Amino acid sequence: MAMAVANHRERSSDSMNKHLDSSGKYVRYTAEQVEALERVYAECPKPSSLRRQQLIRECPILSNIEPKQIKVWFQNRRCRDKQRKESSRLQSVNRKLSAMNKLLMEENDRLQKQVSQLVCENGYMKQQLHTVQVTDASCDSVVTTPQHSIRDPNSPAGLLSIAEETLAEFLSKATGTAVDWVQMPGMKPGPDSVGIFAISQRCSGVAARACGLVSLEPPKIAEILKDRSSWFRDCRSLEVFTMFPAGTGGTIELVYMQTYAPTTLAPARDFWTLRYTTSLENGSLVVCERSLSGTGAGPNAASAAQFVRAEMLPSGYLIRPCEGGGSIIHIVDHLNLEAWSVPDVLRPLYESCKAIAQKMTIAALRYIRQIAQETNGEVVYGLGRQPAVLRAFSQRLSRGFNDAVNGFNDDGWSVMHCDGAEDIIVTVNSTKHLDNVSNPLSFLGGVLCAKASMLLQNVPPAVLVRFLREHRSEWADFNVDAYSAATLKAGTYGYPGMRPTRFTGSQIIMPLGHTIEHEEMLEVVRLEGHSLVQDDAFVSRDVHLLQICTGIDENAVGACSELVFAPINEMFPDDAPLVPSGFRVIPVDAKTGDGQDLLAANRTLDLTSSLEVGPASENSSGNPTTSSSSRSILTIAFQFPFETNLQENVATMACQYVRSVISSVQRVAMAISPSGSNPSFGSKLSPGSPEAVTLAQWICHSYTRHFGSELLSSDSLGDGSVLKHLWQHQDAILCCSLKPQPVFMFANQAGLDMLETTLVALQDITLDKIFDESGRKALCADFAKLMQQGFACLPAGICVSTMGRNVSYEQAVSWKVFAAPSEDNNVVHCLAFLFVNWSFV
Repeated sequence: MAMAVANHRERSSDSMNKHLDSSGKYVRYTAEQVEALERVYAECPKPSSLRRQQLIRECPILSNIEPKQIKVWFQNRRCRDKQRKESSRLQSVNRKLSAMNKLLMEENDRLQKQVSQLVCENGYMKQQLHTVQVTDASCDSVVTTPQHSIRDPNSPAGLLSIAEETLAEFLSKATGTAVDWVQMPGMKPGPDSVGIFAISQRCSGVAARACGLVSLEPPKIAEILKDRSSWFRDCRSLEVFTMFPAGTGGTIELVYMQTYAPTTLAPARDFWTLRYTTSLENGSLVVCERSLSGTGAGPNAASAAQFVRAEMLPSGYLIRPCEGGGSIIHIVDHLNLEAWSVPDVLRPLYESCKAIAQKMTIAALRYIRQIAQETNGEVVYGLGRQPAVLRAFSQRLSRGFNDAVNGFNDDGWSVMHCDGAEDIIVTVNSTKHLDNVSNPLSFLGGVLCAKASMLLQNVPPAVLVRFLREHRSEWADFNVDAYSAATLKAGTYGYPGMRPTRFTGSQIIMPLGHTIEHEEMLEVVRLEGHSLVQDDAFVSRDVHLLQICTGIDENAVGACSELVFAPINEMFPDDAPLVPSGFRVIPVDAKTGDGQDLLAANRTLDLTSSLEVGPASENSSGNPTTSSSSRSILTIAFQFPFETNLQENVATMACQYVRSVISSVQRVAMAISPSGSNPSFGSKLSPGSPEAVTLAQWICHSYTRHFGSELLSSDSLGDGSVLKHLWQHQDAILCCSLKPQPVFMFANQAGLDMLETTLVALQDITLDKIFDESGRKALCADFAKLMQQGFACLPAGICVSTMGRNVSYEQAVSWKVFAAPSEDNNVVHCLAFLFVNWSFV
């Protein structure tokens, strides 16, 4: 086969270097002719006819070759180049598939050994049950985590003994059955998978395991992974106190690591560990780590008082080189996070293997693959920025948000007591001064943070964060955002006397970059604003925010969802000062033991979220959706720079603003939360309102009762599709309450498009706001008639959307919507409006 391929290539090369002479015979190109053609090909692989003719004129050695033959030579040359590249690509893919196949075979062997041991245990237990005499025998397959004997941690010999024991225990977890591994929910191995992921079952502490293929060499991978603060977003600091060589050519290090607390409800964790780096006889590189004995061991810094000492059981990285380049990596993280020290509601988070897998194990493998693709030039740069620069921005945003949430004393944070703000923690840092940048703003007195954590019931974290990202106007006060941004602008109009500005509420999201699996996105958000001062009418008042959004994949089990942003200058320098604020939503339990049946995917915050919910709704496994609820912890932290003399005023404003944001987010969460009591009905539109399907039926029946005709086709009434037909009706349909100042409570898709809003924000819009002056006069003239006879027809007119745009309509009708309409029931629930043939002017 190889000889045939070689002969084929030789014939192809020969055919390229031949041409027909005047007698019709093939003549081989001379070496000088081939060299001249190759020089041109290197500059221009596809020359035009004019360029080929010019080539013949400029190169006398090509004068005896017809232009057509030169064209054929370039075609063949391009084809051969393409074949060479494709062959190289296929060889690379084949090497990767061979390595992954080897990894899968090893995993299969490990699982077969595990099955054999379980069969052995099962037979042993059956024998014990049928044996009258109780013995103390135990099955050899039951592996418990051995505790290393007490040794002198200050002795090199004692540390080396602990290191060797740690290596043996780690290898038994990485490639053996020392831990009862089960497949990570939602992460199935396959050709398109990043790797193989598993979590522990029935072992002390929480453990996770990952295996994957990375196109980097083992020393480079070990260097990246040992720098845990670069990829582990919860790592606050990592310091190596002692390092000395081991006898086998490896190194032993004593490491102190501090990690952030994910919420304001629990203290942070720290670790005092031994890290052992060595090579195995088969060429593999190993980095393993475990905690040293004694909670009082390690540095006795004053900051350690704010931490709870956690335990790292034997963990680490096994990195094996692959033939042809690259490495196969095995990652094991095994921790005891001391769940006793946190409130009961948070304990599932500290006892969750899925959370450790997402935050540490999977994150490490993804980060290495990200670096590998950047090294190979496979990552597209965003707005001319290098991937390393964009990654640095993401890390600074995450670190700044974690610093704000934790508020460590050694960073200069102290708690500030605010009257009437028991639900919100306010901390102030007067030493920060936005340093770590080349041009700190010295006129600022410091940074103030208002933060809070709360429990959410039955709210999908990914959906909530995605909504907060896409609909900032639902929860943000743009003037407060501008207030924060103005402190970071170096112009004469900076804080505190920024020029009067009107913000439209609209935002433009400009992507900068994302990770290879899109689990994290880096973006610039532009908030559009217009000056209210005539002199500044032509000066831009837009506010720019740099933000990261993570965890919006609803199928990622145990993943934390975040939206973190910070105001930036329009010039966006690489050392721009960042004062991050944002949201973090962490699932603390799942609907089932394995977390496989999560909340329904692709749920949105408009009426369509209830269209597909009905008696026949089932999950992916074919079982009816369960009504059990899930819980998540929402943490909100907003930072505000301030001048020293305005600290109290900024603190009051911050509390009010954060409390307003909490109220808005709770309303959004209520709209997201599916109806757990009866899945046969849609979600409620707002507190106290009927179900969506019920209201849709009331609207249609009441329309028929007043006008004598049907709003929808007769075949859609009386079944569950009435809501869907009403939602998709071509004309705008809106419902408002009967309060002294009517407020909208429902709109179909056309109605939301006409007002340029969402179903949640609709509940803050009053009826009078959508009409212009003439429209309000017409409504007032016909309102008495509407209330008297139950319906009214309005002439053509103009509406105003929430974005300030005029909307024309040919006709509008209004009618009373009766609750459970019938001949003897005249209880009015709301008023409905229908706008025919509307369009933006």
